[in-house]
Amino acid sequence: MAEAGSLNIYSIAAHRGFADALVAGLVPRYSDGDLGLARLTLLLPSSRAMRTVREAFIRLYGASGSAGMLMPRMAVVGDLDLDEALGSLLDPLGATKIPRAIDPTERWLRLAQLLEQELGAEAPGSAVLLRQAKDIAATMDRLLVEDISPEHLLGEEVKGLRPELAGHWQDSLHLFARIQTRWQFELSEAGALDAAARRNRLFDHASNRWSEQAPITPIVAAGVTSASPALARMLKIIAGLPNGAVILPDFDLSLDDAVWEELGAAGATDLPDEAPFARGDALTHPQYHLKLLLNRMGVARGEVQQWHRKGMTAAPPERTHAISNVFLPPEASKSWVDLPAEKRRFSGVRIIESANPEVEAQAIALLVREALEIPERRVNVITPDRGLARRVVHHLRRWHIEADDSAGRALSDTPAGRVFLLMTEVMEMRAAPVPLMALLAHPLVKSGDTRGAWLCAVRAFELELRGPRKEPGLSPLAAVAEDAQVSEWWDGVSATLSPLLETANSLPLADMLDNLAQVGEALCGEALWAREDGRALSALIEDLRLHATKVGTAIAPADLRQILRDVMENNAVRPPYGGHPRVAIYGLLEARMSRADLVICAGLNEGSWPATPSTDPLLAPPILRALGVPGADFRIGLSAHDLAGALGAPEVVLSRAERDVSGPAIPSRFFLRIKALLGQDQVERVRDDQTLSYAAAIDDAQESQQYQRPKPVPSAQQRKQRISVTALDRLRSDPYQFYAGSILRLPELEALDAEPSPAWQGSAAHEILEQWHKSGRPMEDVAAEVLQQMNAHPLMRALWQPRLMRALAWVEHSIAAMDGRKPALFEEWGAMDVRGVEIFGKVDRIDQLADGTVAVVDYKTGKPPSGKEVAAGYALQLGTIGLMAERGGFEKLQGEASGFEYWSLGKNEKSDTGFGYVTSPVKMGRNQSKIESEDFLPMAEDYLHDALDKWILGTEPFTARENPDAKVYTTYDQLMRLDEWLGREE
Repeated sequence: MAEAGSLNIYSIAAHRGFADALVAGLVPRYSDGDLGLARLTLLLPSSRAMRTVREAFIRLYGASGSAGMLMPRMAVVGDLDLDEALGSLLDPLGATKIPRAIDPTERWLRLAQLLEQELGAEAPGSAVLLRQAKDIAATMDRLLVEDISPEHLLGEEVKGLRPELAGHWQDSLHLFARIQTRWQFELSEAGALDAAARRNRLFDHASNRWSEQAPITPIVAAGVTSASPALARMLKIIAGLPNGAVILPDFDLSLDDAVWEELGAAGATDLPDEAPFARGDALTHPQYHLKLLLNRMGVARGEVQQWHRKGMTAAPPERTHAISNVFLPPEASKSWVDLPAEKRRFSGVRIIESANPEVEAQAIALLVREALEIPERRVNVITPDRGLARRVVHHLRRWHIEADDSAGRALSDTPAGRVFLLMTEVMEMRAAPVPLMALLAHPLVKSGDTRGAWLCAVRAFELELRGPRKEPGLSPLAAVAEDAQVSEWWDGVSATLSPLLETANSLPLADMLDNLAQVGEALCGEALWAREDGRALSALIEDLRLHATKVGTAIAPADLRQILRDVMENNAVRPPYGGHPRVAIYGLLEARMSRADLVICAGLNEGSWPATPSTDPLLAPPILRALGVPGADFRIGLSAHDLAGALGAPEVVLSRAERDVSGPAIPSRFFLRIKALLGQDQVERVRDDQTLSYAAAIDDAQESQQYQRPKPVPSAQQRKQRISVTALDRLRSDPYQFYAGSILRLPELEALDAEPSPAWQGSAAHEILEQWHKSGRPMEDVAAEVLQQMNAHPLMRALWQPRLMRALAWVEHSIAAMDGRKPALFEEWGAMDVRGVEIFGKVDRIDQLADGTVAVVDYKTGKPPSGKEVAAGYALQLGTIGLMAERGGFEKLQGEASGFEYWSLGKNEKSDTGFGYVTSPVKMGRNQSKIESEDFLPMAEDYLHDALDKWILGTEPFTARENPDAKVYTTYDQLMRLDEWLGREE
């Protein structure tokens, strides 16, 4: 109980364990017989801290064997970083005439409108505008928390700095001041306040009420470290109450006075006009924000007392001295040279440096698994790296340990969030193949009894949709559904998705959210909203829709996806209870006040812990200093305080990875300080290489036999297949490809939204030429019609069609200029029987020559085969077609083949159109090929019989890449596991 003029303000040292030490001291001090602690009011910084303290009470009473208990009344002061509101104690219904708080979402949307009005014609798109409005709102809150009103931006301390600022900082300051002034005027007209400003007034209201009349029941503020002026004033009142107390976490009472002074003024200036934060202030020190709080409370450091109890998971007292020394500011750090061993002792602390985050996560999971072997042993994994946290969660499932990441994951990464984002992507990209199929196959879509039939239709549709992108919209996809024989299914899908594809330059945001919700429910039913992510999504959408309607927000449909993604990424979805009771995975905010027997601090790299300081995008650092707002480095000090608190556990592991996804990682400054304080010899002793060796060995298995080069030997019945003229080339160059394609019948699947492949381009060109030859219509008309029928995407047509048309124009001119020769057969199928094996193929063109012989023409969209490839037997198509023509393989034409030509549509500088040239594998004119015309067909026949003797009618294995020099497709490389044996074959 405080005497008149004295203050009850305490500190719980890092090694004592804040939550457990707090409740261990509160129970004997404030319990009241059968009422227990029910008369005590406990003010805590956040609802998460409330859960932590509640669990500490349960542990304490459970250890003492108590059958039941009455806990204190707990209220939160609210944490702006966590977007939490004040508890009901500090915001009582109808207790004051303080105006209501404006909703943050309403403010954000309205600020975007004000920003657009101020920027006029220079205003960016909706997504960028709303992102900038979010920055403006954050800067406003940053000023309001510090009790800085808009008038301060016009004060002398800011005016004097303006001439020294760069032009963009001056423009930004003026823009921010105009928008803030307009916003404050609107608030005044509406009789409302910003949430941060109202919070300050409520703090002042509580301070005044308790100053005038001290409450009958005790009030204790525990773990509150925010240094906002209004909160500091309230904490001072609480500390002076007869039954009140303020208990600070990890306040270092062992610091020398000289070190305390080296931290800087921290707001305690001698002159009223002097900047509260000087350039030399040690903002990155873990005690700086506590010094700032004490200065704003008007409390001397000597008035802070040591808390009289310690927690169940307390570490040795020497740990606090080591923590204090490791974070000494620059000048004081010189004392490390003469520091005795007991002042730098980190007994119970281990260090792990892994090669990469995957190894780090595996090592952490092993440490957790090992710790759980000891009954009642609790483990906390603390890391700001959410990717690393997810890895640890997945590794722990190896042992069926379900550990929840208490920091949660972004709503955009959850199933329900992904459904909404996929719908916006379908809207933005006009039903492009990839987002469309991702949406239709999403696990939440038709998740009931009908999902099996739904997936069958989706898969059939996807197989037909593969390849280059079709025209935008849903209508062109009806032909795809018809080919896939799922037209009835597609009619329902198209009707469901059609509201998403309404076109307009600007639409009300609320209407678009309505459409998304309706389409989402039509696809997913109640499953969309059923789980915790669905409930979070529902609350988010309702909030956005309500305030967008009120404000009248309209955006471009193309911006909706980015807007929703930005909002969802700032909305964390936390798992429900049900994970392992002795394992917790925390972010830095979640870990505050928590304690366990083993604490693993992971991700200790610069940019992660501490995070890279972010400069305020609107107000220059000198202006913030002049106004009395802590700079960007202030948060580094908070991260240091988080680490200092974690270091107080009985057993601590400090972990980092030497590389991250972007390359080599820089160790955290905190990690380097600990290593420097320990010294090289001690670092080697605390390095935990054994855990890393276990992590490396956990997946070790017996060395598998090397995969040999595939040489399948099918039966005679399986071998005897009809062979196309194109497959014959594959059979000789890579028998395994023929085996996979013609015997196993594994067709190649094109990717969704694929780039136009040479095969697709060839099919389009051949179709156009066939229609042109047979119809006699103008080439341009035929090409436009064919590409339209193929539903080619307009962008693809715009890029590829001009080149194709110039090449086709060359074909048209070349045929028109032929003398004594005329095309006689176009795109006709033919076949012949060779030793009981059907050889079939489609000829591009056969010309009738003046001497009665024929010339076989093969169109190529790219480079034709070289003479060397033809001579080696890897390009037999022309010769095989020639044999077919001579032996009556084509019903409409038969004759001796004397000409063999490739008509390439590729680039040619000598062509009038810039595209197109003719080449031949046989010697003719200036062609210096080694193959004589009369030898070409006998050579092709020899190669044909050789292939039949070896593979179709013989017993030769279908060896993978038998001829490595041949140009082959890579379609079946994965199936033949090429990388595993290539280079080792005998």
